[in-house]
Amino acid sequence: MSTSPRSLASALFPVGLLLIAMASIQSGASLAKSMFPIVGAQGTTTLRLIFASVIMLLLLRPWRAKLTAKSLRTVIVYGMALGGMNFLFYMSLRSVPLGIAVALEFTGPLAVALYASRRAVDFLWIALAIIGLLLLIPMGEASSGIDVIGATYALGAGVCWALYILFGQKAGNDNGVQTAALGVMIAALFVAPIGIVHAGAALLTPGLIPIAIGVAILSTALPYTLEMVALTRLPARTFGTLMSIEPAFGALSGLFFLHEHLSLAQWLAITCIILASIGATLTMRNESKPLVPAD
Repeated sequence: MSTSPRSLASALFPVGLLLIAMASIQSGASLAKSMFPIVGAQGTTTLRLIFASVIMLLLLRPWRAKLTAKSLRTVIVYGMALGGMNFLFYMSLRSVPLGIAVALEFTGPLAVALYASRRAVDFLWIALAIIGLLLLIPMGEASSGIDVIGATYALGAGVCWALYILFGQKAGNDNGVQTAALGVMIAALFVAPIGIVHAGAALLTPGLIPIAIGVAILSTALPYTLEMVALTRLPARTFGTLMSIEPAFGALSGLFFLHEHLSLAQWLAITCIILASIGATLTMRNESKPLVPAD
């Protein structure tokens, strides 16, 4: 009997870390949106990736990775997918509420999970995801749905997330955790020219530096560390199931920090996508571990 509380605590500990990580990522996204009026989504992505790459360079020391020509190509594609995912996600936040952007982006990993599915139950998760998308994406001129351009950016971020998963698995097998640092550095190099052209000297605004560092910590350094610890203590299926509720964290973060109020239909759409993600995770075959998102 004396070991029961200890066992319960050890079981809940990684779950708590994962919940904190999701809250941190979405809080970082809310903070990032406050930078848009000064440097735009393009400049915000650039600053976040630059500071995140410096932090992860110091933490993970990627220069120790041994790269071959083949693994270098994989890491480059992985980094470009990571940069595209961050860039398109922030571009969507200009006109789409945070929770909805996260839900639309989540269709990327959901598609990867369902890609090889052939069982009848998997079509239920596909149907739920489609219902969620139909409730979110504007249909016709009279629709009161979300901005179609912003929705397209979010779905594009989902495509990049899918590529991030596929190429991240290959790159991670070659270089382990150092892949994350290499990917963030490549992502920064990929996105920085866009941010520099768009924002110019505004990127050097002194008041932005502390905010950019805060975004890099909240959205990258802290959640990556916590999720890495949680991954070693949770079954892959449990990890994936818990990660599926991230759109809800995005919606709540948007509500509390950005005062973004969603309609009943939009909450229902987010719920459909969450249920589809949870269902796909619970019924998927035991294959590889899910990879951590990098929003």
